[in-house]
Amino acid sequence: MLAIRIITGEHLRLAAVLHGMLYAVRQVRFGGAQPDLDLLGAMVSYIRAFPERFHHPKEDEYLFRLLRERNADAAPLLDRLQAEHRASAHKVTQIEQALMLCQRGGAPEFAKFASAVAGYAAFHWDHVRAEEYEVIPLAESFLLDRDWEIIDAAFTGHSDPLLGAEAGAEFSELFRRIVALAPPPLGTGPGRSAADSRRSSPQPQESPSAPSEKRRQPPR
Repeated sequence: MLAIRIITGEHLRLAAVLHGMLYAVRQVRFGGAQPDLDLLGAMVSYIRAFPERFHHPKEDEYLFRLLRERNADAAPLLDRLQAEHRASAHKVTQIEQALMLCQRGGAPEFAKFASAVAGYAAFHWDHVRAEEYEVIPLAESFLLDRDWEIIDAAFTGHSDPLLGAEAGAEFSELFRRIVALAPPPLGTGPGRSAADSRRSSPQPQESPSAPSEKRRQPPR
């Protein structure tokens, strides 16, 4: 079930970017730092570019669709999560708009941006919890080998730039920008040498161990 490792890994990497955004926001609001709008803009661009354009649509089209076909009782849960995917795109738009206000109006507008980021992060944690603790166990129980072949093929058809693998020039450059702009311990930005920053920076976490390759048959 390669797709499960990919999905949970992408959740972890989005969480890393969100933690970085929250850290940067706290530094401004409580640490007296000036907003680094370039850094925050790169982080917001990542959230728009990868999860919203690749991760969520593939969950909807492959994992959720096939699970609906195998287990009709999962429909209410999947309906809610798909509605949250649509809401997620709207929340990212709100963050983008709040950042634009900061760029135009300066520090007085930063509180709106901070609030939008905090709201999106809390929303994301709840959404991911439902996917990993409710949807994935159902998928492991009900989906068949041929279903997983389709899902695996879909999710191996894109690469998250946080993996540092071939992800296309647009996304790879975006993540390099985040790492280059973020101060330690988030990245290799001004303040310390790149080597020192790499030693102290949190690295993207490995995906959880792969589930057993043995497929469980749907309950009778």
